[in-house]
This record gives sequence, C-alpha cells and structure tokens, in this order.
Amino acid sequence: QLQLVESGGGLVQPGGSLRLSCAASGFSLQYYTIGWFRQAPGKEREGVSCISASDESTHSEDSVKGRFTISRDNAKNTVYLKMNSLKPEDTAVYYCAADFAFRRCPRPATDYDYWGQGTQVTVSS
Repeated sequence: QLQLVESGGGLVQPGGSLRLSCAASGFSLQYYTIGWFRQAPGKEREGVSCISASDESTHSEDSVKGRFTISRDNAKNTVYLKMNSLKPEDTAVYYCAADFAFRRCPRPATDYDYWGQGTQVTVSS
C-alpha cells in the first residue's frame, strides 16, 4: 500500500523552527518529485517547496524562500522541510505529496498523485 505520512508539526513561537518529515511506505521517494503544500483556515492550498526527481533541484515559494529548506534522505525514504524564522502567517496544515510522472517542479497541486494526511503547524506567542 502506497502511503505518505507527515510528522513534526506543533506549536512554536514566532522566530522559532520546526522540521517536518514526510515518510513514504510502499515506494521509494527518491524516484519521485515531492512537494510540500500548506492550507490555512479559509484559504486555498498553496505550494511551499518541492524537490525534483530528475535532477534533485529544489524550489521554494517567495513567501518562504531563505527560511524553509527541503531535503531528501534516501536511506530513510524521507523528505524533510526545515522551517526557520517562523511567522504567524506560516500557520497551516502542511501536506507532502508525490508526483509519479517524473516531472520537474514546481507543479500545481493537481499534478500530484499521492498525498499525506497533513500535520498542523501553529506559530503563535
């Protein structure tokens, strides 16, 4: 059974850090483009960062560039999202997703084939 499981979310103060994990079962993450998305209450799901399968290139949206870093640990079959200098506007449910079409990112959410259940990140004092 193919599955993605996110973890690492929680409550953090502004300026703090968290590292989210996206662990896969049933397939090897290293062969697929992986994206992190987030959805805040009342807002549409938006892309955050992604890592391409073809050349391991990464992309981050302007809102998180310089603060968030995506990386892949093939031995652990896990993709990480390290989030630094967190702001209240980063509060959202964060999802990871896998694109099985071997395409470079960034890509719209509709291009991704498998999604995790999400992990809540709350940035508040």
